[in-house]
Amino acid sequence: MTPIHVDEHLLVLEKPSGLLSVPGRGPDKQDCLSKRVQDIYPEALIVHRLDQDTSGLLLMARGIEAQRRLSRLFETRQVKKRYVAVVAGQPLQTQATATVDEDGWRTIDGPILLDWERRPIHIVHPDGKPSRSRWRALQSSDTATLVELEPVTGRTHQLRVHLQSIGHPMLGDSLYAPPEIKALSPRLLLQAQELAFTHPFTAAPMSFSLPTAWSAQSPFVTAAPAH
Repeated sequence: MTPIHVDEHLLVLEKPSGLLSVPGRGPDKQDCLSKRVQDIYPEALIVHRLDQDTSGLLLMARGIEAQRRLSRLFETRQVKKRYVAVVAGQPLQTQATATVDEDGWRTIDGPILLDWERRPIHIVHPDGKPSRSRWRALQSSDTATLVELEPVTGRTHQLRVHLQSIGHPMLGDSLYAPPEIKALSPRLLLQAQELAFTHPFTAAPMSFSLPTAWSAQSPFVTAAPAH
């Protein structure tokens, strides 16, 4: 857990892959980012979460009022979140007929539902909650594609489910990738790379970026991220 920004109202942190955002069920799942942060900042409160296997930028509030204001920004979609991932195959080819905007973004609309019998697996299903993600390719190879992702909605596992639903699961994904795709990376190749919002107390524009050194070419993770 690395602080990227600290002020009297909020914290921006770098969460490593493999660390829970909040405590899970059972004594073996109590170590998490929120507890580690609260050991240093006892007033720190969760505003949003990242999946355990996802790395990247995570925002916490310092106190109840800050949590209320920041939560409101998320609820009204005033927080810009951008992710980067490496997915199997070439979505530019399979999604060639999908509508693309002038900046190269394509949209996945797929309602997401918890598969109760296989929880925590989620699926795209007509009975699910409306869910939308945007993606565009940054780099492609014969085997994989480096993509940029924007979740318009914020469902559990949304980006992972949506990319899998169009036939391009993320490398290293233990839940949604077949064994041969999971085996291509020792970790899930999904990172919360950018976070931008208006400070809820000062109205100052806040923008944070956490670049990766990931590639569509094997071995995919070429070096440690530069900060």
